[in-house]
Amino acid sequence: MPLLKVEGLGKLYDGETKVLRDVNFEVEAGEFLSIIGPSGAGKSTLLRCINRMVEISEGKVIFDDLDVGEMRKKELRKLRTNIGMIFQHYNLVPRLTVIENVLHGRFGYKSTLQGVFARFTEEEKERAFFLLDKLGIAEHAYKRCDQLSGGQQQRVGICRALIQEPKLILCDEPIASLDPNSSKVIMDYLKQISTEMGITCLVNLHQVDVAKEYADRIIGLKKGEIVFDGPSKLLYEDQIENIYGIETRELITV
Repeated sequence: MPLLKVEGLGKLYDGETKVLRDVNFEVEAGEFLSIIGPSGAGKSTLLRCINRMVEISEGKVIFDDLDVGEMRKKELRKLRTNIGMIFQHYNLVPRLTVIENVLHGRFGYKSTLQGVFARFTEEEKERAFFLLDKLGIAEHAYKRCDQLSGGQQQRVGICRALIQEPKLILCDEPIASLDPNSSKVIMDYLKQISTEMGITCLVNLHQVDVAKEYADRIIGLKKGEIVFDGPSKLLYEDQIENIYGIETRELITV
């Protein structure tokens, strides 16, 4: 049984703009999969359909043998504890400290009252420090997040996702705002999370060379449709040209 199964997925905005068309794929537990494609191909929408941050228009998303599209609010909240999300622009609370932002990843396990008063157990706090140490930023635990570099903030975002104890992490352009050195650090950590912790990772990327280096498998999206799905080593120049179009091929590093 795959961890994630996407069947005939379609997404319409305003009842007419079709962003995703008949998308079908499966993801096994522990797999590191990258989704590539030009801007507007539907990569971000696809991730947001998987955790239902946006509503599904057509088809199904089955996660851990549960139909995501059929879930009510309470069920969806529980589901999202198993799906971490990492954003391009970090999505942190800038005025709060690093440790506070990481602990926000536990909100899905809390009652409303516990969440409002930020009531966390000693075990949760210890876990937060363990993760910060694992990602090399424990020394910044009590700094405000807006005092950190972009790469450091993204590591905070990864810690926040990991403290949820997820089975799946969705990464939406996690290195798009970073310099090459910081990008490598983030991708190394994501790969480590996948291989050492067995957490499934779906990573949206613009950089084809990065996808080929880190991903076990690549899905190529073009105008909301899958035009490539296979092992990274089988993504050749002609497939890249098909995904991005001949006019943009020169902009893609391979």
